[in-house]
Amino acid sequence: MTKILEPAKELNISGSFDTVVVGGGFAGVAAALAAARGGNKVLLCERVFMLGGLGTAGLVTIYLPLCDGRGHQVSFGIAEELLKVSIQDGYEDRYPKPWLEGGTLEEKAAQRYLVRYNAAACAIAYEKLLLDEGVKILYGTTVCDTIVEDGVITHLIVENKSGRSAIACGNVIDCSGDADVARFAGEETAQYGRGNILAAWYYHTDEEGNKLQMLGFSDVNIEKGSKRVGENEAMVNKRRYAGLEAEEITDFVISSHRSTYNHYLLGKPLSNTHMLTSIATIPQVRMTRGLKGDYWMTREDNHKYMEDSVGMFSDWHGKGDGSVYEVPFRALHGSKIKNLAAAGRTIAADDMMWDLTRVIPVCSVTGEAAGTAAALAKNFTDVDIKSLQKKLEDNGVMLHKNWEVE
Repeated sequence: MTKILEPAKELNISGSFDTVVVGGGFAGVAAALAAARGGNKVLLCERVFMLGGLGTAGLVTIYLPLCDGRGHQVSFGIAEELLKVSIQDGYEDRYPKPWLEGGTLEEKAAQRYLVRYNAAACAIAYEKLLLDEGVKILYGTTVCDTIVEDGVITHLIVENKSGRSAIACGNVIDCSGDADVARFAGEETAQYGRGNILAAWYYHTDEEGNKLQMLGFSDVNIEKGSKRVGENEAMVNKRRYAGLEAEEITDFVISSHRSTYNHYLLGKPLSNTHMLTSIATIPQVRMTRGLKGDYWMTREDNHKYMEDSVGMFSDWHGKGDGSVYEVPFRALHGSKIKNLAAAGRTIAADDMMWDLTRVIPVCSVTGEAAGTAAALAKNFTDVDIKSLQKKLEDNGVMLHKNWEVE
């Protein structure tokens, strides 16, 4: 391939912040919120024009369980706060009454602590939440490179409508979903090996109102071959996508659009009671690239005590089997870049574990942990774990199980 040399440019420094959070999904929202509440001057960079990532722009509007499926809540703190904020103006489906209105253990075991929320209302509520805490938000902003000196990111190179500039940063939390900042900075990363199945979630109206159609790779256990009626006939291909190259992502989006068309619009003409109301505005790829942290999470960590735990999450599949995982702080940072942490689906986990760590509760738990740590020390490698854990517990986070394994 022919190459050219891009001329060097002198860039303006457009801002200076204690913490820069890259990516405004649930992990980014939680990280920015925690860092700001810890006293840091925080910037959140988001490349699209709404917060929530796949959970809003991607229409994956299911706040998956904060419980283990046997009546025990495992994820607390900002993870629970964001669930409640997402439905503060009303809910879409699956209201968790036993959890929000004082149900018994038996009632909680019968209904998991999850909810379906409205994407637009959720994104706007989160925006207000961050602005009220003093977080600066830059929409339409892509981080395209880093300046690293002696293992520390000193500046992020960004592009937006104002042009190309540099942002000075004390520390950085990579919530990009693709470990983009880690890759730019030279931190060790790993690519998800199995790839992503095509997805085409959309909203439509019928005689019963506005409904979410979960077409393609949805929140079902693909290891057991689960599928929905009509899915195979509608999907235009069965390939898997790594989700890391522009042409491939474009093909994913175009194929998603065609699959939506096949599944819905070819059924019957549009009318007042038959309307395609929303399609995803970002690619619905779940697992792409993540951090190679100082600890690599696997399914073998189920019920394992982690001395450096910063929160917990459960297995979201089905009714739950009581699985509980403690998140070690070591999975949130690497060894090369001192002031870089990861949160959300970019934390260190192997391929089988990735399916559990990519979802909203884990994003919120790890985001809060990273943001809280960012307010305690400039370099994540210097964070005093006991101080971090005390701060998290003071904020309502449970670090270890306090019930017997059944």
